[in-house]
Amino acid sequence: MAEKMLIIDDEEIVLKSCRKIFEAEGFEVTTTANPQEGLTLVSGKTFDVILVDWMMPGFDGMDVVEELDKRSPNSAVVMISGYPSVGRATEAMKRGAMDYLAKPFRPEEITEVVKKAVRRKVTEEKKAMGRFETIMKSWQFPVPTLEDKAPKTIAETVAQTIGVAKATSPWFTVFVLGILAGAYIGFGGLLSTTVTFDMAAKWGIGFSKILAGAAFSVGLMLVVIAGAELFTGNNLMVSSVMSGEITFNTMVKRWGVVFVANFIGSILVTLLFYYSGLWKTADGALGIAAVKIAYNKTALTFSEALWRGVGCNWLVCLAVWMALASRQTIGKIFAIFFPIMAFVAIGFEHSVANMYFIPTGILLMNMPGMANIPGVDPNILGWINFLWRNLLPVTIGNIIGGAVFVGMSYWGAYLRPVKSST
Repeated sequence: MAEKMLIIDDEEIVLKSCRKIFEAEGFEVTTTANPQEGLTLVSGKTFDVILVDWMMPGFDGMDVVEELDKRSPNSAVVMISGYPSVGRATEAMKRGAMDYLAKPFRPEEITEVVKKAVRRKVTEEKKAMGRFETIMKSWQFPVPTLEDKAPKTIAETVAQTIGVAKATSPWFTVFVLGILAGAYIGFGGLLSTTVTFDMAAKWGIGFSKILAGAAFSVGLMLVVIAGAELFTGNNLMVSSVMSGEITFNTMVKRWGVVFVANFIGSILVTLLFYYSGLWKTADGALGIAAVKIAYNKTALTFSEALWRGVGCNWLVCLAVWMALASRQTIGKIFAIFFPIMAFVAIGFEHSVANMYFIPTGILLMNMPGMANIPGVDPNILGWINFLWRNLLPVTIGNIIGGAVFVGMSYWGAYLRPVKSST
């Protein structure tokens, strides 16, 4: 007789993927995105295993676990969470969970955790001991599931889980998250200009660039940790295409939606900066610095902008890649900080950042006192040059840097099918 499993999670992609995994393992699977419905199902039916998410709208997963333990004490409950921590794992065990696993996870990870949870449940019943005491003796609990991921594991996660999730998420969700990402990167750009606009003369150009990069890293931290869809980071979806998980056309369509949404979000921060009057800081010195940054970017040749775009997204996608390795927020922060600080300090070009920097300069150039800035040719700083001499080549370069040098490279190193010799 097939073992029965209940999965409670508000993410449709998790429900679908777990159903596919455990039906292949022989389970009779029931899924629900509603925690209250899950509790009702448990009251009327016996389940051998229950998977439950920690964070769901209107519900605390810890309370759900505790209630599940009361209503179905013979079920092996496993908590899954996108926000793992040692304290949370411990609390879940105290409330009745048999095991705890962080998202995202690979099929073999979740199946192994479920098998261990079932074994522990059987052991607990035989020994008639308290659930938490048994687990503490038989398992050194959070260390295995909270360890940083190895490069091969990241490659598998990107290709098989993250890329697929991005390709199958609702269009409206992707669009909204894309707007947020453009705004977050815009905030990073605004912060970097604000803290360095008068620094070079006092501290030197090199130190000023390092501080600008340090400040700008806040933008990608917001994208990765708060959650948003960034075009440059989504270049890693090429791994899913190479693995046959999604089609090339699907990927390109998602890129297009996110690119447009990023532009809208960036312009929102440009307008926020403009109408707030913050550009008047230090008698307009901050505004002048913003115009000069935009001018220097549009004055690049097509070739210069393209190659700077390659270097930029090579580092940006490495930052995202390393952030995926960490299961802790502090680890993600450090993983993001150094590559982003490096690309800004070096002088590489980021397409989404330039969606904020250059329109800001164009807008401010028409303000009183901004028309005759030394070293700035108003004939060069304009929308046509922005699109043709910067955004187009930088975008092409970003795709090459992220998709080829990170996505395809790690796919080739770890996921490329090996032909068997006969």
